[in-house]
Amino acid sequence: MRYSSYFIPTHKEIPADAEVISHQLMLRAGMIRKLTSGIYTYLPVGLRCIRKVENIIREEMNRAGAIEVLMPAVQPAELWQESGRWEYYGRELLRFKDRHNHDMCLGPTHEEVITDLVRREIHSYKQMPINFYQIQTKFRDEIRPRFGIMRGREFIMKDAYSFDADEEGANRSYEIMYEAYKRIFQRCGLTFRAVEADSGSIGGSFSHEFMVLANTGEDQIVNCMKCSYAANLERAEVRVADEAPASESYQMEPIQEIHTPSMKTVEDVTSFLGISADQLIKTLIFVADDEVVAALVRGDYELNETKLKNVLGCQTVELAGHDLIEETTGAPVGFAGPVGLKVKVVADQSIKVMKDFVVGGNRKDFHIRNVYLNRDFKADLFGDLRVITPQDICPRCGGEIAFNRGIEVGHVFKLGEKYSRALKALYLDEQGRESTIIMGCYGIGVGRTVTAAIEQNHDKDGIIFPIPLAPFEVTVLPLQMHEQTVVESAEKIYRDLIENGIDVLLDDRDERAGVKFNDADLLGIPVRVNVGLRGLKNGKAELKIRGESETVEIPLENAAEIIVDKVKGLYDSLK
Repeated sequence: MRYSSYFIPTHKEIPADAEVISHQLMLRAGMIRKLTSGIYTYLPVGLRCIRKVENIIREEMNRAGAIEVLMPAVQPAELWQESGRWEYYGRELLRFKDRHNHDMCLGPTHEEVITDLVRREIHSYKQMPINFYQIQTKFRDEIRPRFGIMRGREFIMKDAYSFDADEEGANRSYEIMYEAYKRIFQRCGLTFRAVEADSGSIGGSFSHEFMVLANTGEDQIVNCMKCSYAANLERAEVRVADEAPASESYQMEPIQEIHTPSMKTVEDVTSFLGISADQLIKTLIFVADDEVVAALVRGDYELNETKLKNVLGCQTVELAGHDLIEETTGAPVGFAGPVGLKVKVVADQSIKVMKDFVVGGNRKDFHIRNVYLNRDFKADLFGDLRVITPQDICPRCGGEIAFNRGIEVGHVFKLGEKYSRALKALYLDEQGRESTIIMGCYGIGVGRTVTAAIEQNHDKDGIIFPIPLAPFEVTVLPLQMHEQTVVESAEKIYRDLIENGIDVLLDDRDERAGVKFNDADLLGIPVRVNVGLRGLKNGKAELKIRGESETVEIPLENAAEIIVDKVKGLYDSLK
């Protein structure tokens, strides 16, 4: 490819509305342009990177035995109503009516569509296992799209769906996809971790997220320094402390109401009473699937709403509004407590070992001290409800844990019968009995993988692409376009590289050397070859690897051979 006949609109200035480095660099490198909020056009260089990710994905999905299909972007409401997600999915689902007044939506995901296809076509255990995948544009009407294509409304995604006759087969399909994902992200040249995750709106029994490690990542990852345990923050389990439960024979003081005027926060109450935060219980009022519940957590801990939802087994959990809190507790926000409360009470497991603690008094400006579990109130349900902290230990081996930041680029789900049961995707087993198909679901954000690579690999000069994702593997820079010997030497290297199957960009613009160097660094092309008068006098060209400071001279006579070997070496370093 010749720079002069291509379209690479680079910019020096940092865009004012770009918050994260990948967004800034993709705009500056001429990879994307914004159309409207959360919706972008992929320019030629950006599209080349996207296609390279897609090619790696296709090769590994095909290698894993998956079969490519392409499903419609527009989906009928009836399918989503059958699965129960038409209302549950929320406002991210862009709904509209067609000219016949039928309710439709733009697909944010395709569980319903693929299950509908399978229930019409798969009828026997002999037709399974089978796994279908597609690479397609999705639309989710994000409330606050940000960070460029990292969290846009329209995005390119690879989604796959496995179908099995039994749990054993489904687990095997899940493992095959898990291993395929590891190969995909290794081949992309990314540093990543597979972590346990919550299944969210997709549903299912268990799942893993594939996180690219980056300091700018939105997600927090918890991993053990001793064993292989890793999870995202909302999923990370808390190991119950090895403490004795509160003894029924313990000398209990009578409960005591304390006047705490205008003291609503943990800090206010503990300071006023002269106690530590771990001696207080916070009572939070939620609405869980239209039922009011009280969730209890120790004062020094943060409640994890995802865990609360999972412990309750409900579809939605939302903090109650001020009016509902006052109606439920008899007190304004900040004074709720479990004593005398007439709603379901679910408590964090840490509360089992507490005694002689402080709670809200369900009365304005009052708290209660000397409270005991089972004597003064009972919990209907216990569970792991809180956010893990750096002071906690690994839930698996008891080792030290560490916190990192990451960007989710892939997610694999064990769906079970969630969709196949709702949409009646059935098959006949070996005995001729009708059974429900077991499903799995596997997604990769294609554009997000490119942004994650940039977040993980950049410097002050621009992008440092891993070679499998770079728009070009090599760029050849003739430094004096008015000198015939320079142009001819650069052209020969360019042609030789093409003949050797190298993806190469010839910067044949009539620009200063500094401009060419800056654009090559900004674009993140892994190998740069400089051809200039000074080197030609000695029969040399210069070779530089992006991200390295050293420039080495190479002989012109076998320059292409040396460059090809260098490119192969960069690929080999990823294995």
